[in-house]
Amino acid sequence: MTEETVPRAVRLVRDFVNTYEPQTGEETLVSPDALQDWLVHRGLMSADAQVTEDDLGPALVLREGLRNVLLGHAGHDADPDAIEALHTVLIDLPVRLDLRTGHFGLVSTRTDPVGQALGRLLDAVHRAGQDGTWARLKVCARDTCRWAYFDASRNQVRRWCSMAGCGNQAKMRRAYATRKAQADSRH
Repeated sequence: MTEETVPRAVRLVRDFVNTYEPQTGEETLVSPDALQDWLVHRGLMSADAQVTEDDLGPALVLREGLRNVLLGHAGHDADPDAIEALHTVLIDLPVRLDLRTGHFGLVSTRTDPVGQALGRLLDAVHRAGQDGTWARLKVCARDTCRWAYFDASRNQVRRWCSMAGCGNQAKMRRAYATRKAQADSRH
């Protein structure tokens, strides 16, 4: 699968969730300027728009809430606190249907640039739900990874972001535990 075959809306949400790398603790959105750069680079806001410190927190809560929703897509238990925090942010980020843009879409009712940009992210979630790709957006089954990926497998049961990396490590760990249990049972 190539990057071009991942639907645009899914790619946007996936990339937003992946602005934090749980394995290494690397955070992309470390400041209002970093959030602005990310949103501008994705065409979600204009380069002259201002982002404040007050905008950063809700954006990070939205991201981690979405990551936890994607845990559910992969069959894992989500953190109820992250889901509750997500819903609190969504209360402050209402969206409405807009038919003036030439496409069926959601827009934020907030007028500030970050509110509008985050509304466009929510529209991407909506579009992915409409085209049936939302459930294919998942996070890796490996506890230390949790990287978001698009499951393009035919039966939609992929569990890891990468079979060569996380999948292989999980299978090796499981095989080691089985061998150890067999050896322990012999003694």
